[in-house]
Amino acid sequence: MLKTDVQAFKIGELAVYPAHGVGTILGIESRDVSGQNKHFYILKILDSEATIMVPVDTASTVGLRKIVKKSMVIKVYDILKEKKEITLDNQTWNRRYREYTDKIKSGCVLEVASVLRDLYMLKHDKELSFGERRMLDTAKNLLIKELSIAKNLKEEKVEEEIYRIMQK
Repeated sequence: MLKTDVQAFKIGELAVYPAHGVGTILGIESRDVSGQNKHFYILKILDSEATIMVPVDTASTVGLRKIVKKSMVIKVYDILKEKKEITLDNQTWNRRYREYTDKIKSGCVLEVASVLRDLYMLKHDKELSFGERRMLDTAKNLLIKELSIAKNLKEEKVEEEIYRIMQK
């Protein structure tokens, strides 16, 4: 699994928070927690406008990371191009759902890409459950947002690229 070490984030910098997506570091605040002074990154998620406080000392543990480099986009696209056989009979939908949830929560862009690929392929074999459709949308949105920033392209353009790859 690919995890980049979290270097100190600067105010105004973009960062990825697992399962929530890309956000901007609004500030670094100190708070008293159980008698100890703790420092927190204040992260505003771009898509949801949610504000999240991430402890600075555990930022890498929870998966807060920098936006992937443009060179990583090729690896993401390679995963999307893989035509992997999805076997339905050996696992129930809820086990598959938990597995995909764990991959999305990992924050690893390659894992998120594999979830998108698998659910997209599965969609052609059977109708996805409501939860699976939501997860497909989540994986797609997380990828589009981060890759558009990494490639410095509009989200619509990246969505078109992903769509073209998935159609092959």
